[in-house]
Amino acid sequence: MTAEPVIDTQPDPTAAAPTVRASLSPSRAADFKTCPLLYRFRSIDRLPERPTVEQVRGTLVHAVLERLFDLPAGARTPESAGDLVAPQWDRLVTEQPELATLFAEGDTAAVEGFLRSAAALLEGYFAVEDPRRLEPAEREALISAVVDDELLIRGYLDRLDVAPDGALRVVDYKTGGAPREAFEARALFQLKFYALVLWRTRGVVPRVLRLLYLKDAEVCDYSPDADELLRFERTVVALWQAIEQATARQDFRPRPSRLCDWCSHQALCPSFGGTPPPFPVAGPADPLTDARSRPAAPGADE
Repeated sequence: MTAEPVIDTQPDPTAAAPTVRASLSPSRAADFKTCPLLYRFRSIDRLPERPTVEQVRGTLVHAVLERLFDLPAGARTPESAGDLVAPQWDRLVTEQPELATLFAEGDTAAVEGFLRSAAALLEGYFAVEDPRRLEPAEREALISAVVDDELLIRGYLDRLDVAPDGALRVVDYKTGGAPREAFEARALFQLKFYALVLWRTRGVVPRVLRLLYLKDAEVCDYSPDADELLRFERTVVALWQAIEQATARQDFRPRPSRLCDWCSHQALCPSFGGTPPPFPVAGPADPLTDARSRPAAPGADE
């Protein structure tokens, strides 16, 4: 699918209509859907989370794939992608020095092994796509829309392809981490979120929502329709209403699942014998700022 010139008629995604009083990203919406207490920890308490090696690997692979499309089509080869791994890692560490603490100081063998593991995921990408035949319309693009007059929904999509006939394909790279059956539902929720934003801002229902599982070299395609997105919009609005009610009651309960194995906050969770911190008196400083206004670094939620 190649791209036709696209005139971006979206409003400034950082601006909100006067009626808007809250915002929600797919990551935070999925948090509440998965576990209300996790939403509280991330969006209200804003507890710090140390990134895992798997999350940072995902961020690195996303960065490489974004830069890969800066190259001329003919140069988008596995070798070129591999050559981007180390420079992109250096850039990430420069921008976020705390990433260097993932490895013991001077442990070059661990860093080299990490970079090789990222390169192996890129091999999975080339097994399912040929980037020489693609010209994405947008990469790492912030998109947003207002639903129900008061809720701003927004997020960063990995890639948007536009066919000559105007058909849209939303592509999301997945590098693994959580159990497939639990994580795939979360990933499709995220893609439907993007599809809703695109439908509301551009009047076009994406033809394909595509998950690329790089670790397994698999493709999962899903085709929504307008009726489904209308139902999904009602779901998002109801989800936000539930968040508002939980906030008013200061009642965010844990919802144990297999995903608890990947949670950074077990020590504070009643399901694991912990006690949450006191509920913040003032709450979030700005209701239009999600806990991660850039919803999550690419790959960070995998």
